[in-house]
Amino acid sequence: MRTQVCIVGGGPSGLLLAQLLHKHGIDTVILERRSRAYVLARIRAGVLERGLVDLMHEAGVAGRLEREGLVHEGAAIAAGEALFRIDFKALTGHTVVVYGQTEVTRDLYDARDATGGETRFEVEDVAICDADTDAPYVTFRQEGTDHRIDCDFVAGCDGFHGVSRQTIPDRVRQEFEKVYPFGWLGVLSQTPPVEDEIIYARSERGFALCSMRNAELSRYYVQCPLSDRAEDWSDAAFWDELRRRLPARVAERLVTGPSIEKSIAPLRSFVCEPMRWGRLFLCGDAAHIVPPTGAKGLNTAASDIHYLYEAMVRYYRDNDREALDGYSRRALARVWKTQRFSWWMTTLLHSFPEQSAFDLRLQAADLAFLRDSEAAQRALAENYVGLPY
Repeated sequence: MRTQVCIVGGGPSGLLLAQLLHKHGIDTVILERRSRAYVLARIRAGVLERGLVDLMHEAGVAGRLEREGLVHEGAAIAAGEALFRIDFKALTGHTVVVYGQTEVTRDLYDARDATGGETRFEVEDVAICDADTDAPYVTFRQEGTDHRIDCDFVAGCDGFHGVSRQTIPDRVRQEFEKVYPFGWLGVLSQTPPVEDEIIYARSERGFALCSMRNAELSRYYVQCPLSDRAEDWSDAAFWDELRRRLPARVAERLVTGPSIEKSIAPLRSFVCEPMRWGRLFLCGDAAHIVPPTGAKGLNTAASDIHYLYEAMVRYYRDNDREALDGYSRRALARVWKTQRFSWWMTTLLHSFPEQSAFDLRLQAADLAFLRDSEAAQRALAENYVGLPY
């Protein structure tokens, strides 16, 4: 089997890259170790930056997004009983769209089906070979049969635990990581959101987030110890804790109900350098992880896809290798800015076990400065709606 670009990973990053390349006549094969149903069942982020929305339009898959996505012109931040709003539209001229990652993935799979592009599910033993030569290939096993795909390039879109990053030799690869001493307990419920826009809340009991998927589907989070297990939290215990972390006037409007999904996600910051080795290019979680506080995970993956897709189009259209050679540098420059923003949002709003009285006063002062300073609010808004590519 031969293709121009072999994409390892059938999540939104790999699918978006394939769809964008298809628009320019570039052939791809996608390899996914899970089933399609499993990929579509994953509950993930739901805030889309302006850049990702533009890419969805460019890929021709934004129809349902335009009809069903919730445009948000701002977000609220609570500190104790105080509540103030960051007006993205007024401060930057831009907005974000709340539209679940599952829906993005579904739209991209439907588009992939329409193009007839080849996607192999439930593949095993994927190996990326000779990536540092001009003739890379990928081997894998499916339904007991061994396969080989020869290609021009390999795009590693297979997440943090995938094979792509590990293919880059230790002598070449450098990794940077910060692990946070808490997780997010998340609940999805068939209830109307407590507010029309997202609320980020800082309280003495820890962080909380009020978000949504649509007008009747809410997503809520509370900071919790890493030692907790989701099954240890009853629905009643979760709702009680969430109320305690919100301003009273917000908590009293909270509509509760049975959880549809409940899980705990650890928080980490992680970056791999470089994001290219020979003809292997890393994208998304294969190269970097951010804490979810700033809604940058899927969005930073989208910026990787932007840089790689444009570089590959220039290569095939003009035989121009310059953008491919500069991919890692360009992608990482933006990655580190999103890392900084996600780290800052996390340290601003969470409780840390080692915090001293001095640290708590500084955190309160940082929140007060954000509340009172238009310049500080503009900096947050510019990062939240998405830095330009």
